[in-house]
Amino acid sequence: MTKIPLLIFLSLVCLSWAQTKNSAVTTDDYLNILRNNLSGDEAYETTAFIEQFWRVVGNEGFNKSIHKVAASLEAASYVLEDNATNTDRFTYRLEKRPLQHPTWEIVNANISLVGENTPLLSYTSNRNMVYLNSISTPKNGTTGEVIYVEDMNDLQKVSVKGKIIFTEINAPEIYTEGVLKKGALGIFSYDNPDYLKPDINVNSIQFRSLTFDPKNTWGIALSYRAREKLKAELEKGKVYAKVFISSKMYPSEELTLVANIKGSEMPKESLVFSAHVQEPGANDNASGVGAQLEMATVVAKLIRNESIDAQRTMTFIWGDEIISTKRYLQENEKRAKGIKWGLSLDMVGENTAITGGSFLIEKMPDPSAIWTRGKDKHTEWGGKLLTLEDMKPHYLNDYMIHNFLKQGKLANWEVNTNPYEGGSDHTPFLDSNIPGLLFWHFTDQFYHTDSDRLDKVSQETLKNVSIAALASALTLVNGDSYAAMDIVKIVRDAATNRLAEEFLLSEKAIKTGNPLESEVAIIKAWEDWYLKAIASTTDLASPENTVILEKAILEAQAIIESQAKMFVEELEK
Repeated sequence: MTKIPLLIFLSLVCLSWAQTKNSAVTTDDYLNILRNNLSGDEAYETTAFIEQFWRVVGNEGFNKSIHKVAASLEAASYVLEDNATNTDRFTYRLEKRPLQHPTWEIVNANISLVGENTPLLSYTSNRNMVYLNSISTPKNGTTGEVIYVEDMNDLQKVSVKGKIIFTEINAPEIYTEGVLKKGALGIFSYDNPDYLKPDINVNSIQFRSLTFDPKNTWGIALSYRAREKLKAELEKGKVYAKVFISSKMYPSEELTLVANIKGSEMPKESLVFSAHVQEPGANDNASGVGAQLEMATVVAKLIRNESIDAQRTMTFIWGDEIISTKRYLQENEKRAKGIKWGLSLDMVGENTAITGGSFLIEKMPDPSAIWTRGKDKHTEWGGKLLTLEDMKPHYLNDYMIHNFLKQGKLANWEVNTNPYEGGSDHTPFLDSNIPGLLFWHFTDQFYHTDSDRLDKVSQETLKNVSIAALASALTLVNGDSYAAMDIVKIVRDAATNRLAEEFLLSEKAIKTGNPLESEVAIIKAWEDWYLKAIASTTDLASPENTVILEKAILEAQAIIESQAKMFVEELEK
């Protein structure tokens, strides 16, 4: 088959693109303003404060983190809603709700093998060693024989009452059956995935949780080093371990912090940022909390000194992952109707030279989540295979990618994307049919481990993410038909590039035996997605300028349709 020279499409791209006016303030303008006003200092300092704490909703560390952010908002001239007047544009509120179950926090812990002088694990060096919702042991600890349980079938063959179960598979199920039902003292488990490089990071432990149950005892997660030591001792004969845990469980309340910058012209329309506070890590997710705070304080300062404005409302949420965002979208139907975009900040401060991976924008569902090929790659987190019915065509994907790549080029900072996978605060937006993206990092060899501390955080990364995210957000909240036309061009260019890439992949696939109809379906799926993504720019249209935007949309769609048709015809030759 003959490949079509890309120059043909470059000429198509340039057809009849007359624009009579540019946006008053472009994304480039916002990027330049923010580069001079956003340093990453406050983001980093906030990250340093919050990462001290093992944060569970309602516990002391979580609440101190929330109050730290609230105090910083106050210092930046945000006014508590209860004290605000109609003229106050910068407001915040602290929402309080009783928790259904007691909160939990760890105080101290260690385990040692009887006959050994050195502890197998100690909380001072492994703060993730105790499963969340584990209870305290007696003050002098508890001692029991350690018995290895391979799987659930093995559990049925051995007596575990009064003993400590050690397992490397299906720990939650084995805990429920072996501890809660069969009377084991507690459980030791090991389950660190390969991407954590456990044979290198031998002392790292991923945090683990027990489902709240009044009958709970305790669970201990082992590092690679501790696992190897315990297995070696078991090969020699019977092993007894002494376990000491000091934890606290107490009634508490759930705190959610919501800050608003009231839109000057369209206050009922909004863009929402969300960063979750719980989880014990520095990058996950003290970094998101810190970055979001600096964005909120910097934009308020710039609006106060009239450097910029926000015509639509900007909202910032700090709370419990997914739960707080989902509640915000569901508890007020009228408010939710005005939310036009949602952006999640989760693991946004990584020093990738240490953690690995790169910064990622997780896209809204597009065909790369159905046919993941070429440059598209799922992360080790993984994603389920989507269908055409799951697609969310919108300009937000390519618009954000375009802006982040600009900041990346200037700052020599790597920016990549991944197909939709879910699992953070962007999912409630998408579930509510609100365009939403996730900003994050992966692969991270310290993900969810007690090695995710401040030394893995980069102030430069915090700055880059914050600048790109906030510049994009400001363009959107101030967007009009002319801004929409700029976005149409960005998405049109992304579409022509994507279709060209998919054509080359499909041509190669057909040569290796893939059915023609399957490859044509891929081209047509991308065509459909981009036609609808282009059309979605009408959500920024100014009533007085809809005609010029509609013309730009039709011209861009015609280019996409023409290119897709030519590619399909080439594949069918």
